[in-house]
Amino acid sequence: MYSSHSDHIEDALLFREIENGNRDSFNLLYGRYWERAYNEAYKRLKDHDQAKDIVQEIFTHIWIKRETLHIESLPAYLNVAIRNRVFKLAARQKLTNAFLDRAEMIPAAYQQADADLLWKEFFRSYEALLAALPPKRQIIFRLRFQHDLPTKDIARQLGLSRKTVQNQLGKAIEKLRISILRPPTLLAILLLFPF
Repeated sequence: MYSSHSDHIEDALLFREIENGNRDSFNLLYGRYWERAYNEAYKRLKDHDQAKDIVQEIFTHIWIKRETLHIESLPAYLNVAIRNRVFKLAARQKLTNAFLDRAEMIPAAYQQADADLLWKEFFRSYEALLAALPPKRQIIFRLRFQHDLPTKDIARQLGLSRKTVQNQLGKAIEKLRISILRPPTLLAILLLFPF
């Protein structure tokens, strides 16, 4: 992800404005680097949706942490952030695969009964977490992930900008990601299926 010296200076000016909450500067930076970041993520993952998700997460993180992030070179930052998220994704997939491999060894009757109970508990926890989100954020999340609407359609339907919808989704995902590790369901799963 190559960047010229003049780009580096212009990025530094944009970052100063972004730190002060200037959305136009953020949108400019986003537009300049999104495709490069997406191509880098896709090159590593070979999956369009995962690549888009990772890039969206990274830019959402940049906006949310704009006041404390001090990025010297956005191309370098994006390369490292993409690499780290790809590693995390691979680790999660290994964990999921290990869980599924282990689950296959459990007798079918026990597995079904336990799985039904755990799924119900997980779903209750998930719904409680969604209900705790601010109302607009909850609606946006449900439209995107339960009704599978693209962000541009959600924006049109709710009378919001697409960027606002994406920012709200990023915040909801971050909240759920942090909270989903806390419910007793995860502990129960780990106790039932030690790796």
